[in-house]
Amino acid sequence: MTSQSNSIKKFFTYFWIAVTGKEQEFTTGSIRRAIFMLSIPMILEMLMESIFALVDIAYVSQVSVNAVATIGLTESVITLVYAIAIGLSMAATAVVARRVGEKDLKGAREAAVQAIFLGVLVAIVVGIIGFLYNKEILALMGAEPDLIAEGHGYTKWLIGGNITILLLFLINAIFRGAGDASIAMWTLVLSNGLNIILDPIFIFGWGPVPEYGVMGAAIATNIGRGTAVLFQLGILFFGWGKIKLLAQDIVLNLKVMFNLIKVSIGGIAQFLIGTSSWVFLMRIMSEFGSEVLAGYTIAIRVMMFTLMPSWGMSNAAATLVGQNLGAKKPERAEKSVWITGKYNALFMGLVSIVYLLFARQIIEAFNATPSVVENGALCLRIIAAGYIFYAYGMVVSNAFNGSGDTRTPTKINFISFWLYQLPVAYLLALVLDWGALGVFIAITTAEVLLAVIGIVWFRQGKWKSFQV
Repeated sequence: MTSQSNSIKKFFTYFWIAVTGKEQEFTTGSIRRAIFMLSIPMILEMLMESIFALVDIAYVSQVSVNAVATIGLTESVITLVYAIAIGLSMAATAVVARRVGEKDLKGAREAAVQAIFLGVLVAIVVGIIGFLYNKEILALMGAEPDLIAEGHGYTKWLIGGNITILLLFLINAIFRGAGDASIAMWTLVLSNGLNIILDPIFIFGWGPVPEYGVMGAAIATNIGRGTAVLFQLGILFFGWGKIKLLAQDIVLNLKVMFNLIKVSIGGIAQFLIGTSSWVFLMRIMSEFGSEVLAGYTIAIRVMMFTLMPSWGMSNAAATLVGQNLGAKKPERAEKSVWITGKYNALFMGLVSIVYLLFARQIIEAFNATPSVVENGALCLRIIAAGYIFYAYGMVVSNAFNGSGDTRTPTKINFISFWLYQLPVAYLLALVLDWGALGVFIAITTAEVLLAVIGIVWFRQGKWKSFQV
């Protein structure tokens, strides 16, 4: 009994150290402890993102089926912005982690500033397009006229205000690369906490605030994430993180910027391949009507609840790889990846059992329309069947990215998504007339293929000698 009590006490002690960020040395000592210290805040960070996604879709589901479908179509487009944000973020994490591992904090600060400059430039261009052409974007995605009339305001404000999304991703990636995972976590606690509070106020019109419907969800998102970005900037300039920017750091450094661009091109291409394939999948799904699309959208939001924490664990592997390569410890970097993969597979395996058993009940909690429930439950069950493969695929891909080798996962994504997933989805869903089932099967088998190729190429070890 005393031994069990001591173990519980030890767990909560380590947990508190992890969420407060008191431990920042990850290139020496126990690898399992390092994974725990990085994973806990990263998992909580992504869990906050998942909770918000579920709460958001629960509120919007009370507006209309068209409102839910609007979110699905808009987010399939804005994932192209996420691709750029994540691509830049991977470069920032890789370069910052490598510099921190080399004990070069000045170089880490320079990389952080240039990454932010790049993010702002991209966000301005995308924001103008989204603000001016929101109706055309929805029409291009196959939305029906009544959906466009009801939902274009959401598209306008979400894509138009994408700078808050992009900078939130990017600056948190800087924190993670430095080993300050707890700061990234608290940033999302602030962002998503505000979003959850503001969502019903702007969607349903509480108090003096008018009822904006689905557009209110986008307004709440911009306010919540914008506030969090200001918090991030405050920490970078005045806070307690490992990277503290000085006035003299705020200058263009083309050499550092081009190095970031070089590393991020692979990352951007990697996620553009993945997210553009997602856009085409949504376009195929729109052929089956708003109710099928709504079921698919709800299922994806539910799955994000578990995929995000799993992604958080794989982010820990990226930081460990980057910092340990910087410290000239490639074998420790590799061992960190396999241990993280094992933990991630265990977690995802348990989650898949829950989804396989309770898919209908989970979807019914959001929308009771029979067609929505049927298609959403089918999506949950089929995609969950490949969760253990997803777990290893995510960890290995992020390990490549953490080393700065963003080109290898790009090749893997190209093979898995463009050469396999899209043709198979089109063939099964439309040519063979399997409907939405064909799309779900294509998604799962493509992720299995990605994991297998990733593991085989990772074992070759070329990433250990990659320079950034």
